[in-house]
Amino acid sequence: MRDHTHGERGSTEALPEVWTGSATNRVQWLLALAGALCLALGIELAVDNMWTTGIAALAMSVVGCIAAGLLILFGTLAFVHVAVKVDKDCLEVRCGHMGVPRRRILLSHVVRAEFAQVVCPRQWGGWGYRSRPDIGTAVVVRRGEGLVLSLGDGRKFTVTVDDAEAAVRFIRRRLSTVRSPAA
Repeated sequence: MRDHTHGERGSTEALPEVWTGSATNRVQWLLALAGALCLALGIELAVDNMWTTGIAALAMSVVGCIAAGLLILFGTLAFVHVAVKVDKDCLEVRCGHMGVPRRRILLSHVVRAEFAQVVCPRQWGGWGYRSRPDIGTAVVVRRGEGLVLSLGDGRKFTVTVDDAEAAVRFIRRRLSTVRSPAA
């Protein structure tokens, strides 16, 4: 569910209190399935231990499969979904269905909000919570449109979200009302 501003920039209609948006990457469910299969293989090896080569090989196989399965499963599930919420004070980004990791940016720290037509996971080094010294920090869950914030300390924060243009308009209007004394 989203609340969007539908008027022109100079319109006098009241700003909605909150803008929310999200983005989902269904392809990562396949990676999560691969993690679940590794986990299941580790459990199967532990239960059905017909190995004649010794307990050390069995233990390493079980621990390896379970560890790899859990890392893949939880690493991908954390970035299958992103939810963005902008209110009068801040922008909050929550990843995954549990909302972890979470990033909160005060609008008073935002200098500029821009719309990015295409945010590509390749430019950030893959999906997930990414940081690159030359271009900033990003939460990338899929290829597509995104929101780019320029912060007061010179850094940039990018997040892929559906209807990022509406988020940019909302943030710009919020920034103009915060910075204008007669708001």
